[in-house]
Amino acid sequence: MPMERKSVSVIIPCYNGQKYIKGCIESLLKQTYPIHEIIVVDDCSEDNSLETSKTVGVNAYSLKKHMGKGYALRAGFAKAKGKIIATIDSDGSHRPEELPRMLAPILQNQADLVIGSRYLNHQPASARKLNASGVRLFNFLIKIFTRTAVSDSQSGYRAMKSEILKNMHLKSAEYEIESEILVKTAQQGFRIREVPISFEQRTYGVSRLDPLVDGFKILLSIFSAYIESL
Repeated sequence: MPMERKSVSVIIPCYNGQKYIKGCIESLLKQTYPIHEIIVVDDCSEDNSLETSKTVGVNAYSLKKHMGKGYALRAGFAKAKGKIIATIDSDGSHRPEELPRMLAPILQNQADLVIGSRYLNHQPASARKLNASGVRLFNFLIKIFTRTAVSDSQSGYRAMKSEILKNMHLKSAEYEIESEILVKTAQQGFRIREVPISFEQRTYGVSRLDPLVDGFKILLSIFSAYIESL
């Protein structure tokens, strides 16, 4: 289906992303592909992320209290109207200009969910949030449970057909949302594909991700999503 027939909603979950959020939005708006809407969901930031987003003229919403990335994404999904829904982090680690690469497999009817992989690029990714061994463990479990092999199950840079989310009851409130979506998408028989992306570890602010606590939550979400899909 031609690009103009496929409206795109881009959801940006944001927490204390004032330094990067405006540049992210402006870069998205400069692209040649048609974006139906950009939705910023501010997770009750302590800086001026929400106000900065509004100055660029996009749909910006704020949660009443800090709930987590997963909750912010779920709020964005509920408001999105596009046929394709893309998600991108607000901290400058993802490049908005690479979104056409994410959309291409869907527009060419080769995939239903596209994951931007940090590990398919020629240059190895340096990810401080979850170490490489942890990601490999999550990838391995997802492959065992769903027979779907991916190199970066925790990537937040994604594009998917909106129909994937229609009958999907998501529960994750934090970083484990990526695993939950991936497992449930695979279990429902949708086509999943990865494309290489650039990744720049953010140097501003402090990550709230705890490798042990959040790692456990991700493991739990993989098991829970698998059991729920049986």
